Amino acid sequence: MKKEQIPNLLTIGRILFIPIFIFILTVGNSIESHIVAAIIFAVASITDYLDGYLARKWNVVSNFGKFADPMADKLLVMSAFIMLIELGMAPAWIVAVIICRELAVTGLRLLLVETGGTVLAAAMPGKIKTFSQMFAIIFLLLHWTLIGQVLFYVALFFTIYSGYDYFKGSAYVFKGTFGSK
Repeated sequence: MKKEQIPNLLTIGRILFIPIFIFILTVGNSIESHIVAAIIFAVASITDYLDGYLARKWNVVSNFGKFADPMADKLLVMSAFIMLIELGMAPAWIVAVIICRELAVTGLRLLLVETGGTVLAAAMPGKIKTFSQMFAIIFLLLHWTLIGQVLFYVALFFTIYSGYDYFKGSAYVFKGTFGSK
């Protein structure tokens, strides 16, 4: 295996963890199964950091990685949030806000690339959002409810704030959309 393949393999691995994670939470509704799911989610989350770090360090950033890495992150986190609703550990309205923001920002990214080739890089509020989402999921699955809930609301705040920040910074693409004044 060539080292330039490792970041993409980590991304694919993260995607492959998702059905295992879902299966464990579906067939076992016990603290033990939640802990196993938390460990699987944590390992998958670490690959999110590791694949990007290695791709930049080795200068092997690829189009596949640019596409698959953010998609894998969203699939992993959205799957986990949906499962937390099923388990009664997360309010559906917050998960709906998070999923809507993710879809809106993904659409914005596509629009920016299409209209001018601009790539919307992750800003610090978006990174805090991802970090707090992932840790909220882990702590909730570990039944550390207070820490998990606090992080969940931190994630909600940064979900909304970072979405606003991305759209505010990219408002020029909508100029003239609703008439001129």
